[in-house]
Amino acid sequence: MSKSSTTTTDNEWLHNPHAGELLVQEFMEPIGLTTEALASAIGLEPSCLDSVIKGKTAISADIDLRLGRYFGLSDGFFLRLQDQYELLEAKRRLDGDLDRIVPRAA
Repeated sequence: MSKSSTTTTDNEWLHNPHAGELLVQEFMEPIGLTTEALASAIGLEPSCLDSVIKGKTAISADIDLRLGRYFGLSDGFFLRLQDQYELLEAKRRLDGDLDRIVPRAA
């Protein structure tokens, strides 16, 4: 039995990948697709796609539709990845503030 703790503390958050990071790891790298090639294929400027990949820009509905069409995925696939990222980041920022909110009884 391991003596290490399996509980994470506030300082040990698990990595929360941005949708752009997942785009690279799960879709681009496995097929050797460059940023420039993907940007050209979906009609975006490479700098725009690069900003998404680096996590500087959120995936928009426009980009989601283009990526979904290219990779044969449902509309909203990349938006949902972006939403999951943003929700977890917000929970982390709010930390204990959410615990202090008392839910309204129905």
